[in-house]
Amino acid sequence: MTTEQPDGIREEVRQYLAGHLGRQVPDDENIFAVGLVNSLFAVQLVTYVERQFGVVVETDELDLRNFCSVDAITGYVAGKTASAVG
Repeated sequence: MTTEQPDGIREEVRQYLAGHLGRQVPDDENIFAVGLVNSLFAVQLVTYVERQFGVVVETDELDLRNFCSVDAITGYVAGKTASAVG
């Protein structure tokens, strides 16, 4: 499990999304609401988070609010890694 700081998480998520979406997205932009994400990419995004950051996304955590933006993903991962360490 990684114990990265939020800024490091944020940068990795930015790079991943830019590479897969073909453009930079503002940290607070809801990538689902603006139509950048389809159901297949949503699954890929969850898989990326699990593999990249060494967390397990539980079924009850599969909520768009956890994955809708760079800010949301960063907060989710930071919370998961902090609770695993603390």
